[in-house]
Amino acid sequence: MEARSDTPDRIAELLIHIGRAARIEDGRSKLTAAQWTCLRFFARANGSTRTPSAFANFQATTRGTASQIVKSLESRGLVARRRSTLDRRSVRFDLTETGRALLEHDPLRDVIGVINGLEAGERDRFLATLSRLASAFAGLRAVPAFGTCRDCSHFTPAGESGHCACMAAELSADDIERLCASFGPASAIGTEGEDHACQ
Repeated sequence: MEARSDTPDRIAELLIHIGRAARIEDGRSKLTAAQWTCLRFFARANGSTRTPSAFANFQATTRGTASQIVKSLESRGLVARRRSTLDRRSVRFDLTETGRALLEHDPLRDVIGVINGLEAGERDRFLATLSRLASAFAGLRAVPAFGTCRDCSHFTPAGESGHCACMAAELSADDIERLCASFGPASAIGTEGEDHACQ
């Protein structure tokens, strides 16, 4: 089959369309699209990444806007502020029981259900492709890339756990699957061989 010259355009349009459709606020939603994104982010991020500044980078917004979104979730009892045990000046945010319960009604579940209908191999290939696109786009825009340890250049596996060279820390199996602001893509379109500095 001959490749179509407009295929990249069509893929980009579909990605934007699906993203917008997933964010539709129909009046029944308890949160705005940005608040849902923040709640999901804190649910998926590792402890050192659950900060307003990391969320600002992830959401590609200002720190002030990100802080307002986080404060709105905190005031609703969906996230709780915790002081860092390593640096008392910094804080992180953890989901409360109420926040975790609300995620059960996340409007993104419709998209997740459709994706879950794909065959396992197709899902894996799709995830790998989207991860490479996200990393390449972050490099193009000179913004931080986000990903999990399993796909990070700083990660060395050790059985079910591993080691992060960037944070000089041992990682549990649970940590390996969480988003990290210190992520350096092991490979990305157009960035092979680049040195990814720790955040």
